[in-house]
Amino acid sequence: MNRQRIVIICPGRGSYTRETQGYLKKYIQSSSNKIKYMDDERNNAGLPTLTEIDSQTFKARVHMKGEHASTLIYACSLIDYYSIDQSKYKIVAIIGNSMGWYSTLAFSESLHYQKAYGLIDIMGSMMKDQIIGGQIIYSITDDNWNINNDLMQRCMKEIEKVGAQISIYLGGYIVIGAEQKALNMLLKRLPKKGNYPFQLPYHAAFHTPLLQSISKKAKGIFSKDIFLKPQTPIIDGRGYIWSPWSTNETDLWNYTLGHQVCTPYDFTKSLSVAIKEFSPDKIVLLGPGNTLGGAIGQIISQLKWKNISCKEDFVSAQNENPFLISMGIPDQREIISQFYENQIISS
Repeated sequence: MNRQRIVIICPGRGSYTRETQGYLKKYIQSSSNKIKYMDDERNNAGLPTLTEIDSQTFKARVHMKGEHASTLIYACSLIDYYSIDQSKYKIVAIIGNSMGWYSTLAFSESLHYQKAYGLIDIMGSMMKDQIIGGQIIYSITDDNWNINNDLMQRCMKEIEKVGAQISIYLGGYIVIGAEQKALNMLLKRLPKKGNYPFQLPYHAAFHTPLLQSISKKAKGIFSKDIFLKPQTPIIDGRGYIWSPWSTNETDLWNYTLGHQVCTPYDFTKSLSVAIKEFSPDKIVLLGPGNTLGGAIGQIISQLKWKNISCKEDFVSAQNENPFLISMGIPDQREIISQFYENQIISS
């Protein structure tokens, strides 16, 4: 049987929302032993376990704070990754958005899942006492996903004026990182477009030079020898491919805790390289939720992949024969997963 080729996408912070509360409980059967390890670690540290947080009524001040959100999202992505039916699907590359890079390292086996938990836990908790700066997200497309170049140029001028910078290139969106004072000015100056500009709650100025102190701390905590060559190709926030054959583990450590922390993350380029270089039959977005779905669709339409060139094309193609499989959507999850809700299968 010929397996379909798939590229995996790991979501970043903000993907666990009110709508995804209970995600772990619903799908935990694929990896209950791994989740138990994380729960034990948190219990030993005097923190509420991930399964406890997942079962609670959603509260932004709990579920979206870095010290809880980062590991919770990793756990949700992990149970999705290990539920993929690899007798039918061949994983040819893995990418992530922002914090999803750490999940990418885990699922490619560049980091053991326990080491990845430790990395994500500490990186997500470093600013629990004082968040450095913040991020706002802004849409630069029209309603049919065409990039508005004039609007983009106007945004860049305003961003430069206040001393901010783009921290994530996200399809038809830009995520801007800066000190709060600069963000406050941008929230007033950028043209209003529906809900945009919108400040992302509990987000620091990730992927900007403001986080150099975090990078320095991280390099002092995590040794180079926990990083291994990936067993599956991974693509970073520059569009660079780390292969199982040529990866230098020290370079991977240095990128992950240095460049990746302090410079812009180009998710658009990362996915574009994945599609062009690995030509997947499908793209699989791990849960929780589907917050990246629109951005992924925008990138596909920018590439004119599979004759998709706008939102209307993408929606039509998804309804007929989904190319993007979002595991946070139950009907799509069934296409890719060997585990279904409420099945009792031993891990």
